Amino acid sequence: MPRKPVSKPKNQCGKTQDPYPHFGAPTPEQCRSVRDSLLSLHGFPAEFAEFRRSRLESGPQSESQSVLDGLVITLLSQNTTDANSRKAFQRLKSAFPTWNEVLDAESDALEDAIRCGGLARTKAARIKALLQTLKLKGNNKNGLGLCLEYLRDLPVHTVKAELSQFKGIGPKTVACVLMFYLHKDDFPVDTHVFQITKAIGWIPRTATRETAYLHLNNTIPNELKFDLNCLLVTHGKLCRSCKQQHNKSLDNSSALCPLLAYANVNKQE
Repeated sequence: MPRKPVSKPKNQCGKTQDPYPHFGAPTPEQCRSVRDSLLSLHGFPAEFAEFRRSRLESGPQSESQSVLDGLVITLLSQNTTDANSRKAFQRLKSAFPTWNEVLDAESDALEDAIRCGGLARTKAARIKALLQTLKLKGNNKNGLGLCLEYLRDLPVHTVKAELSQFKGIGPKTVACVLMFYLHKDDFPVDTHVFQITKAIGWIPRTATRETAYLHLNNTIPNELKFDLNCLLVTHGKLCRSCKQQHNKSLDNSSALCPLLAYANVNKQE
């Protein structure tokens, strides 16, 4: 049964309000500077290059980039590695080529197909519930089968309300679908983004993942969101200093990390 969407305060443009309107960071200049520093260090991450090209290209999306595919891929990525989630999705599509076949599949068979991605029972149940809800809502337009392509024509706040009704689809999953598969200007906050932005003073020390998401989406310029997000995720995976620091502020032991300078600036301000 779909959940009732939780409404949040919005301004006149329909954008969710910043929970920290008087917090000074990040500025557009800081965002651009961090983006440029990480781009110089890592180059643009290869794992996100296809998504970046897709954002820049016009025309209809390929089947491999359908919104429903993207939502399930993102759901499978919860609490596991990218490699495991990709393998789980490939095995799912190999065993059940269409979403109607997934819907009709026995739960045990579906769990077996995605087991390599972890939490197979939970994820299988959520996928089945999602597809069942789509079927009940009649999202089988134009003979396309079960799909979410209608979301492409909706504004961001409406997409969020639509996707948030499904069990197991939280703010980060919704934000990833918006950014990667709907090509919207959104800024998901995963563990890496949360830890790094807290360490460099872009969010208050008391911020939660949810308030960090709201604040960063209000302050980071739209044109920088995609590249900056991909670079922060990659940096969080590769930088040993950032891994060691976790939620602590970066200090001089992180001398090889280019974000040290930004952390020190924010300490002094």
